[in-house]
Amino acid sequence: MRLKNVKGANEIIVKGKYYLDNPNDYKGKWNKLFNNNNPIHIEIGMGKGNFIIESAKRNANINYIGIEKYDSVIVRAIQKSNELELANLKIIRMDAKDLEDVFFREVDTIYLNFSDPWPKDRHAKRRLTSPIFLSIYDKVFKDTKRIVMKTDNINLFNYSLDSLKDYGYDIIYKTNNLDCLSSDNIMTEYESKFYNKGIKINKLEAIKGHK
Repeated sequence: MRLKNVKGANEIIVKGKYYLDNPNDYKGKWNKLFNNNNPIHIEIGMGKGNFIIESAKRNANINYIGIEKYDSVIVRAIQKSNELELANLKIIRMDAKDLEDVFFREVDTIYLNFSDPWPKDRHAKRRLTSPIFLSIYDKVFKDTKRIVMKTDNINLFNYSLDSLKDYGYDIIYKTNNLDCLSSDNIMTEYESKFYNKGIKINKLEAIKGHK
């Protein structure tokens, strides 16, 4: 479902209103870039940007950072966001494994929406809820660690539940049949397609280190 060969994608991306070409420069200083001390929420693998953009529109008191490594997808998010005025949105092109090069104890929430399930056992370490990635997240979270995940893949969902629990997270919410049309749910592009096909969506919220 990845888009291919978007003509002039790189030029569009680097000229994006909310795109940051030098995110490493803001490590430990994101509050200065946003010019406030509001919570920072990041979405890893933001796709075409529906979720992160709508979240920023609805919640002006939260700073949102969308992360995506594929040019052919991030370019669509750039095009959408260029038409808006959002003081609380930034977009980064990078791989999730490099998060600790960009953030240091600054992130309040991580969203993992319809991540690649990497279904083969030998690829389990590439899943964004594997212990390898959870250890990376440890270094970017501020205090309480909060992960919110949605997926259509039940195997990835069950793996994630076990991985998060084993890593010390408390699962404070989970469902295998999310009400996608709920007023407080923001659908991603994938989610909308799955919903229209009658495919059930799984969601969890996990927290670690809360009092």
